[in-house]
Amino acid sequence: MEKKISFEAYVPELAYAYCDHLHKIYKFDFFLSRPRQSRLGDYTVKPGYVPRITVNKNLNPYNFLITYLHEVAHHVVYTQTKSRGRKRVAPHGLEWKREFEILLIPVMNDKIFPADILEPLLKYAKNPKASTSGDHILYNSIKKYDDHSLNPNKVALIHLTEGSNFVFHNRQFVKGSLRRTRVLCIDKASQRRYTIPAHALVEAC
Repeated sequence: MEKKISFEAYVPELAYAYCDHLHKIYKFDFFLSRPRQSRLGDYTVKPGYVPRITVNKNLNPYNFLITYLHEVAHHVVYTQTKSRGRKRVAPHGLEWKREFEILLIPVMNDKIFPADILEPLLKYAKNPKASTSGDHILYNSIKKYDDHSLNPNKVALIHLTEGSNFVFHNRQFVKGSLRRTRVLCIDKASQRRYTIPAHALVEAC
């Protein structure tokens, strides 16, 4: 089940007040979500309901913070677009890229992020992709801070070499090429092709 949470337990200490401030001024519902293979967070808008942001509860503090700001940027763009009477814009278009960079600026410092994340994050923020998994250097730096004891036998799909065999959702696959934020893979039993999120945890064979 998803539930409302306090940021204090999930983001770096010096980012807590900032995250809480954004939550209050932009007025959206915020929930903690169970781990999801297909996404790290999401933003939902439905007629008659308060806009809602969710972030996976199993993310390390740095990944949680980046994902949260990613989703807040969607809300800011939606709010601005609606207030100006404009039509919808591309989900990860120029408007979102601009707002995401603006939201990242206050936290992109060495008091909040370790150097190995901060350096690629500064570059990423200039032209952010739809997912951090699309930036291999940043993604790998963030993943180093995961609690690997939670999934000792699993690894992110993106870390496997192309052609590797792995198990995902009790099915055996062969890893193919990376396509932006997903990986083209072949089901060994059916020989059908599927795209699997690059950050999905899989069991190497």
